[in-house]
Amino acid sequence: MNRYLVMAMRLPQFDSEQIGPHRDFLDGLREQGRLELAGGFSDKSGGAYVLRAVDLEQARVLAFGDPLHITGSSRVDVYEWLT
Repeated sequence: MNRYLVMAMRLPQFDSEQIGPHRDFLDGLREQGRLELAGGFSDKSGGAYVLRAVDLEQARVLAFGDPLHITGSSRVDVYEWLT
C-alpha cells in the first residue's frame, strides 16, 4: 500500500461539533490499519493525517468519508506522498 497525505483545512463555516466525529473516524481508520499519523496544526487552521491505501482513488474515498468533509466544515485534499 502507498501513503497519502490528507490535509483538512478549516473553512469559515467550521463546525466545532464535528471534532468528536472526526476523531472517531480517525480511530476507525487506525483500527483498520489505514492511519499512520494524525494531528492538528498549532494555529488551529486545520490538520493532516497520513493514510495507507492501494491507490489515490481509494485514499480519496476514505478521506472524503471524514465528517469534516461531509459536513463542509473543512476542505479535504489528498496527495500521494512519495516517501
